[in-house]
Amino acid sequence: MSAVLEKRFDRSMPQPAKIARAILDGFDRHYRLFRYVAQQAKGRYEHGDWHGMRRSARERIDFYDQRVLEAVARIEREFDLASLADDERDALWQAVKANYVALLAEHRQPECAETFFNSVCTKLLHRDYFHNAFIFVRPGVSTEYMDADPPSFRSYYPGTDGWRRTFRRIVIDFGLACPFVDVERDLRWVMRAVCEAHREGRAPHALTRPFHAEPDLQIQVLSSLFFRNKGAYIIGRVINGTRVTPFAVPILRNERGQIYIDTVLLSVDHIATLFSFTRAYFLVDMEAPSAYVEFLRSILPHKPASELYTMVGLQKQGKTLFYRDFLHHLRHSSDQFVIAPGIKGLVMVVFTLPSYPYVFKMIKDVIPYPKETDREQIMAKYRLVKMHDRVGRMADTWEYSLVTLPRARFSAELLRELLAFCPDQIELSDDTVLIKHVYIERRMTPLNIYLQHATDAEVDHAIREYGQAIKDLAAANIFPGDMLYKNFGVTRLERVVFYDYDEIEYMTDTNFRRIPPPRTEEDELSGEPWYHVGKHDVFPEQFGPFLLGDPRIRAAFLKHHADLLTPEFWQSRKERIQQGYLEDVFPYPESKRFVKRYGLHARGGRA
Repeated sequence: MSAVLEKRFDRSMPQPAKIARAILDGFDRHYRLFRYVAQQAKGRYEHGDWHGMRRSARERIDFYDQRVLEAVARIEREFDLASLADDERDALWQAVKANYVALLAEHRQPECAETFFNSVCTKLLHRDYFHNAFIFVRPGVSTEYMDADPPSFRSYYPGTDGWRRTFRRIVIDFGLACPFVDVERDLRWVMRAVCEAHREGRAPHALTRPFHAEPDLQIQVLSSLFFRNKGAYIIGRVINGTRVTPFAVPILRNERGQIYIDTVLLSVDHIATLFSFTRAYFLVDMEAPSAYVEFLRSILPHKPASELYTMVGLQKQGKTLFYRDFLHHLRHSSDQFVIAPGIKGLVMVVFTLPSYPYVFKMIKDVIPYPKETDREQIMAKYRLVKMHDRVGRMADTWEYSLVTLPRARFSAELLRELLAFCPDQIELSDDTVLIKHVYIERRMTPLNIYLQHATDAEVDHAIREYGQAIKDLAAANIFPGDMLYKNFGVTRLERVVFYDYDEIEYMTDTNFRRIPPPRTEEDELSGEPWYHVGKHDVFPEQFGPFLLGDPRIRAAFLKHHADLLTPEFWQSRKERIQQGYLEDVFPYPESKRFVKRYGLHARGGRA
């Protein structure tokens, strides 16, 4: 096909094969840099360079857009596209796409390269030309059975070598250039934890004796470690007949440069939390990312591929897959978009499709008093969250522009809401609604709604989670600003997550103060503060009257988090951040850590 199309161009016309090659060159450069950052993570981990680890993870998020702009600039510079007539342009881009597909025949990242092609193409063409002939609406190259060389995972055989020796070999094969505190002790604790899980019915027989070992008994482990913050993770699965048992092993480094196994995670829910949309992206070196995602899907079957690509740092590929899934769902459903349940905010119009577990958030054209912000500032806050360590307490979002949806799928009430508050951000036709800018994030139960229907035990758990979410955010240098319950959500695993970002600030930019005593009786009776309040001043003593009116909520909050009502808590956290200390925030329960379960004395770090 590409040869036939090539003949339609004389030597004075832009050559589709060269344009295709230029786009792929741009992607290949992007992926080389992407892998280089992941490869550097191992050295940063070994040297305890936690700030460098965080900085490289943050900077890597922009790599993709930078390479797209470079590719667009190169094509505009080297090829005369502006002089083409419409029919010439159409024929050219069909030929470019055909040549690009041919170039991907032996490529190890074809799905990501196709997404890169779409990004470049849509910046060069008007949106009227975004159709199947020019971009990859569906994959053009299959990634089924694709793998790297050497393969993406290693296999070990405990039936032959024994469990202890096999686990030891797995750890050694990752080649970390740090001494263990006591590797034999750690392996004993791994076996002990597995046996305890088996006795409690939380681990299958394949990991303990006695058990029936099938002929195919093996442990399969992804070949690269997963790095994030202060943790390095082994991700694997045990195969025994029809049983597949996932596991994750976090390895931490103490202040003396020694490493140790912090725990072993055998629960699907605990492993899913590692890959939660509320956490920062992993740094992991992958030659064939589709092979890694396929492995992860085998142990986390309820996680969509879009979220897994995102969590291994390929968020643009995750965004592409999410949109394909969303369009597929639209074609196979008939319910309407409606205003999301909960208290309406001053900044966003939030709507949802009940049959799809996400919400869509649009910034209002005019943001009313008392909010003192604008569209650019709000977008900057969302970008801050995208780039920051979310410590399991802030929801990640996908950001889209120029999204066209069927008008018939919008409820009349929602259309009125959009026309009232976001008229500059939508374009209506008889059949479609064009949304110029939207954020999409996982749907959660608003905490205020959850608390209204909760039992006493559920209130206690939710408020404990709520306070811990605030403390985890503070540890990550984030002050939520507006801490009302409507700005937090409850996830499927009953974790509390913050999702309203228009008032967040860095802890280090905030001044936490104690309310000074009144000077006179008139001060005490006054409805206005008798003291100066600066723009960044916060008075934690005022949290109580706003948050703790319900007796059940008040009792639970004071039981678990009374310190949040004191300026001393916030000041001490701020001081530690300013001193460069990274607080320990683990993506699994403290009770799972060997140091808690078995009385070890190794010092940990944020995982």
